[in-house]
Amino acid sequence: MHVQLEFGGGAELLVGNVKQHSIELPAARASGEPWTISGLLQWIKTNMITERIELFLDGDSVRPGILVLVNDSDWELVGEGEYELEDGDTVVFISTLHGG
Repeated sequence: MHVQLEFGGGAELLVGNVKQHSIELPAARASGEPWTISGLLQWIKTNMITERIELFLDGDSVRPGILVLVNDSDWELVGEGEYELEDGDTVVFISTLHGG
C-alpha cells in the first residue's frame, strides 16, 4: 500500500528534516488487521522518528498541537486514529507548536 506522508511546521525536524516521504506499507499489518492512522503512527515511531518522540506522540496518538490531515480533511472528520488507510492516501502532520 502506497501512502504519502508530509511533515510541516517544524515536525519535519523529527524525521530527518525531510518534508515529504513516499512509503510502502504491507497490505495488512502483522496482526492481520488493516492499516489505520493509529497503526501508521506506531510505524512512524519505529521507522522514521530519529529523536525526541515526545514532540510528536503522546501515548498512542499525536500530541496536542499536531494537526493531522488525511487527504486534505481534518482527521477528526474521518475517524481520527481509527481511519483505515487506503492505497494512495496522503497524511499530513503539521506542528502548531513554536518557540517564542
